[in-house]
Amino acid sequence: MDPRSLTPALRALRLCLHLLMAGLLVLAAVRSQTPAGVVAAVVTGAVYAAGSVLPGVRGSQRGAAVWLGALCLSWLLLLWVTPEGLWIAFPLYFLQLHLLPVRWSLPAVGLTACAAILSYVGHGAALNPGVFIGPLLGAAVAVATVLGYQALYRESERRRRLIEELISTRAELAAAERHAGTLAERERLAREIHDTLAQGLSSIQLLLRAAERALPEGSPAAGHIDEARRAAQDNLAEARRFVRALTPPDLEHGSLAGALERLCGAAGPDGPRVRFSVSGTPVELPTPYEVALLRIAQSALANTVRHASASRAEITLSFMGGSVTLDVVDDGKGFDPAALRTVRPSSEGGFGLPAMRSRAESLGGSFTVESAPGQGTAVAVSLPLPTEPAGADV
Repeated sequence: MDPRSLTPALRALRLCLHLLMAGLLVLAAVRSQTPAGVVAAVVTGAVYAAGSVLPGVRGSQRGAAVWLGALCLSWLLLLWVTPEGLWIAFPLYFLQLHLLPVRWSLPAVGLTACAAILSYVGHGAALNPGVFIGPLLGAAVAVATVLGYQALYRESERRRRLIEELISTRAELAAAERHAGTLAERERLAREIHDTLAQGLSSIQLLLRAAERALPEGSPAAGHIDEARRAAQDNLAEARRFVRALTPPDLEHGSLAGALERLCGAAGPDGPRVRFSVSGTPVELPTPYEVALLRIAQSALANTVRHASASRAEITLSFMGGSVTLDVVDDGKGFDPAALRTVRPSSEGGFGLPAMRSRAESLGGSFTVESAPGQGTAVAVSLPLPTEPAGADV
């Protein structure tokens, strides 16, 4: 393991393991009281130290396994020379459990404990329960410690990933809320410019035309009125450009009919089959009309997808002389509109129909809902066409 990737706690545990190994090797060398025991302990210590120095051991699982095998062989040599080498079995347990997969580490720990016991017995030491209990108990403690730590580490990693996902989701939600707020502000500004500035400039232009027609022939004021009318016309065109720039993205690259047709394809594979049609001769609509009709269609279709359990739905845009009508009809389970009037909006919903009605009525139109349990739902909104052509009004 790369020391740079260790946490402070793991660095402390690593240092403790180094000190434990060094202390036990010194103990084995001192208690062996033979030159061979000292040499075997030094060789084992040198092999162990090489694992912390060689980059191939720290950066490769295969290199670590080879190093661990060499360390175990040097330890077996120490056991063969002196029974005091059994003390080294305890830090070996931790190394085996850390460097080897579970299917290999557990058998390796068991073989290490057996080797320690057999070495102690083979050197003719007196038999007692501690000869067997000590290595086996140490192996059990090491296994429980390492496997418990690994379980805690996996749980910590799972929580870390959940926290990262939560932070990412909060950032996405904040971005979505900012985007929704931007769109709402764009729509509000478009309505304000249309209802105040553009309408006022259009009225000024009409009044100046009337004043120009009422002037006597050759009046010196005619030039000033004509200049004022052209200034009003230029500023009206600029106001229209502002409104177009504030148009919702769905209307930026096409007509209302095109936006509604694209909306039909957004129901998803699990939603109802949605068909769009246009009736009558299309005329250019003011931007607030297009925005209101598009938003009402989006809200009505969203209700159909979420609540109606419908298999088919149809959106119809009709141009009928002095009005434009939008109908959204589905074959879903329907509901009782009278009962819905008594339901107060909550966090679960209930805002859609009042919001659609408010949009329609704010433009002088009408909004109706026809439905009954088991008979589908029909939403209709009708807006009166402006008396001035769309080119003369925003």
